[in-house]
Amino acid sequence: MNLVFSSSPTSVSLTRTSHPRMLVPGQLLQAYHTTRGKQAIVSNSSSSKVIDPTPAAQRRLAQYHPTIWGPDLIDSFTTHYTYESHGTRLEGLKKNVAKAIVASSIKDDACSILKLIASVQRLGVAYHFRKEIQEALATLLSSNTLSTTNDLHTAALQFQILRENGISVSSDLFNKFRSGEGSFKDSLSNDVEGLLSLYEASHLGMPGEDVLEEAKRFSSKILKQSVATVLNDDNLTKRVKKSLQTPVHWRMPRIEALNFIDMYQRDDSKNLALLELAKLDYNLVQSVYQIEIKELSRWWRKLDFKSKASFSRDRLMESYLGAMGISHEPQFSECRIGLTKFMCILTVIDDMYDVYGFLDELECFTDAVIQWNMEAKEKLPEYMKPIYIALLEFGNELSDNAFKNSGLNPLPCIKNEWVNLCKTYIVEARWFYGGYTPTLEEYLKNAWTSVGGPAVMLHAYLLTEGCQLTEASLESFNHGFQLIYWSSIVTRLNDDLGTSKPEGERGDVVKSIQCYMEEKGVSEEEAQDYIKGLISYSWKKINQESAKTSIPKSIVNLCLNMARTAHCIYEHGDGIGNSIGVTKDRLISLITNPIPG
Repeated sequence: MNLVFSSSPTSVSLTRTSHPRMLVPGQLLQAYHTTRGKQAIVSNSSSSKVIDPTPAAQRRLAQYHPTIWGPDLIDSFTTHYTYESHGTRLEGLKKNVAKAIVASSIKDDACSILKLIASVQRLGVAYHFRKEIQEALATLLSSNTLSTTNDLHTAALQFQILRENGISVSSDLFNKFRSGEGSFKDSLSNDVEGLLSLYEASHLGMPGEDVLEEAKRFSSKILKQSVATVLNDDNLTKRVKKSLQTPVHWRMPRIEALNFIDMYQRDDSKNLALLELAKLDYNLVQSVYQIEIKELSRWWRKLDFKSKASFSRDRLMESYLGAMGISHEPQFSECRIGLTKFMCILTVIDDMYDVYGFLDELECFTDAVIQWNMEAKEKLPEYMKPIYIALLEFGNELSDNAFKNSGLNPLPCIKNEWVNLCKTYIVEARWFYGGYTPTLEEYLKNAWTSVGGPAVMLHAYLLTEGCQLTEASLESFNHGFQLIYWSSIVTRLNDDLGTSKPEGERGDVVKSIQCYMEEKGVSEEEAQDYIKGLISYSWKKINQESAKTSIPKSIVNLCLNMARTAHCIYEHGDGIGNSIGVTKDRLISLITNPIPG
């Protein structure tokens, strides 16, 4: 993705051109196979399957369940936690925790300060203490503890925290825990706490770091055995099971904060001020979320897609969950509101392309988006017109606000991403109506964009930058292109794992799992395992790209959180299409129910 500036100093366009460092899907598969010691997939159009098309005689309907979050229910959300009434207590607790971080850093006790920083991060309050954490880590590095510690837990925790905070650290530090043959020492098998830290640290690995792959294999094997046989500590058992299910590095921050508060209060060594701060901060941020979702509910009702686009998913709260996952800190209210609007409109358009629209209608809609003007709506079927109007009004309003705040016009960037999205949607629609099953490589070449990742990241960046938006900052967005690519791949593959079965049953376009099954003649279980392996490899690339200092930290955080949110939403199936189970419970905890003080 390269930025191309127009002659006007206040107008910016973003176009995707050939990127010299871009690892395309074919290279992704080849690189992944290289790490597994297997032959790479080679794109071959003859391996794709074309069957006789069977055009639908009538419109398809996905039969999504109605929303479970009616406007009256949303309007009823309330909490007694407000910054006005609890602000003084919040500031007092922040001062106490800041002092604790400083005090721990000067005690020359590496394990103590690392554990405190890890707790601050996992409890969701690290945004209050960025300066203190950086200073504490600088003090720790200057003490040379990293190279001298022989404690596996301390070494692994330090490695994890340094990489999480963008500080370069070599994986060679784990060599001291390996035997002459290169495998980890058997004597470590009884150190469950250390192995758990080693397992978590291994997920910060990058391509080529074989020691971390060996660390992951070794630690996961022993931890699985420990859970089944020897662990008597219920709290440790829960931690191990949770990590084996989803490592900390892959978890959505807001969900992690909720879960870790419960876990931390059972820790005998807990810092009471930090625990109280975490609970209070969680409840105060929740009050911000309630204000935002009420505003969004009014906007959504005004659009009236419940009647104008009844074929689509009515998922305001679930879209808000996605926006919250990407940008959860309270100061980014504008970003969450804008992203939720984006996701709601995107969902309607996605359902129109995937299920409801006929191919000729979808071709017409794609052309209209390319034109990007109200006159183009006259050529659209009636049911498409309000959708098209909502899209243009949203994009134009976002651009107008950016111009008012920064003097920069990002409309060409916004339009370009919507055009890219609809072009990938129409490719999938043509595949469906033509009965065509692409190769996995061909599928991924289109699907990393059709999942919405690049468009989400552009919108999130524009909404986050606000009045700080400049030509230079937009140009810096380009440095994160590969990071956006890899986080989009993770998002797409998690989406496919969660939605493949229900979408396959209703006859939607094939996903990565079906493409690989058809191409390689393997079972669904084998295909799912292969896709999970691709996800793990893509996370290594995310880690590698995140470490580059040329990428703005805001882009790094947004991309990491988009990938994490995909893991969360699709962990137990289609958390958007079927939002009655785990998704409902999470939204209740995140938005409606405060944590008891």
